[in-house]
Amino acid sequence: MATDKRVLLAAPRGYCAGVDRAVIAVEKALELHGAPIYVRKEIVHNKFVVETLSERGAIFVNETDEVPEGARVVFSAHGVSPAVREAADSRNLLTIDATCPLVTKVHKEAVRFAREDQTILLIGHTGHEEVEGTAGEAPEHTIIVNSPDDVDGIEVPDPENVVWLSQTTLSVDETMETVRRLRERFPALQDPPSDDICYATQNRQVAVKKLAPECDLVIVVGSANSSNSVRLVEVALQSGARTSHRIDRATELQEEWFEGVTTVGVTSGASVPEILVRDLLDALAERGYASVEEVRTATEDLMFSLPREIRADMKARAAS
Repeated sequence: MATDKRVLLAAPRGYCAGVDRAVIAVEKALELHGAPIYVRKEIVHNKFVVETLSERGAIFVNETDEVPEGARVVFSAHGVSPAVREAADSRNLLTIDATCPLVTKVHKEAVRFAREDQTILLIGHTGHEEVEGTAGEAPEHTIIVNSPDDVDGIEVPDPENVVWLSQTTLSVDETMETVRRLRERFPALQDPPSDDICYATQNRQVAVKKLAPECDLVIVVGSANSSNSVRLVEVALQSGARTSHRIDRATELQEEWFEGVTTVGVTSGASVPEILVRDLLDALAERGYASVEEVRTATEDLMFSLPREIRADMKARAAS
């Protein structure tokens, strides 16, 4: 029987270079040193990835004081503050720094601007690990701005000496609206030397913007604590999708979502392995959405080298 049901599959989607590097770092640490390997916070914000690594012997903790003295601990892709590094050193922990290099870049910017005695307006979500890490580089100089609505309540020591930075996983459009509002209040506001929002976050939002107007439903694969996944739902709705939902995996699909739906858009956040998207496509095919058309807006070929601690351990293993 002929059907016009179809899937528009966003590309790029899923793992970015920083996530890939962080996950491989934990896998290599387990391979080189055996279980357990401790990981501070979730290595990346994805339930499936955390569960899979846990099964292999990774132990996820909230703080370094939960790690036995002298043990090996991996810092997550979101980065940590200097205070966390000092706490790890005080317990003689063997650290592996899996911070995404793009997050490290923002940390370095924060340090430099603080050294110049500038007030840093950090656009991001209070409580997010990345924001805690960046703000922790210069706590006396940093004010967190959660949204455009925060702008009117901000007070700074010197309105002529203000710069903005941002969490790397935000909505591009909302961030630029926040910057616009900040500049209205502080005309001397300086921009960071380069865009802080990560290339992968931007690329995934652009792909969703392109397919959303044709979609009755956009499904985003990603976990609830994944900032960039949550943003993709918002972008889909703002860009013309009739409805949009986020799921961790295909088993969470709700039958009522598909009433009157002809075109389903599919994408995944930057911390989502492709196997979860494949499972979703299989589940959609069972519902009659077997025709899949990829909507590609960019091609990503960026790769980051593994953390230096892992590279050193690999080199030592090869030499022994």
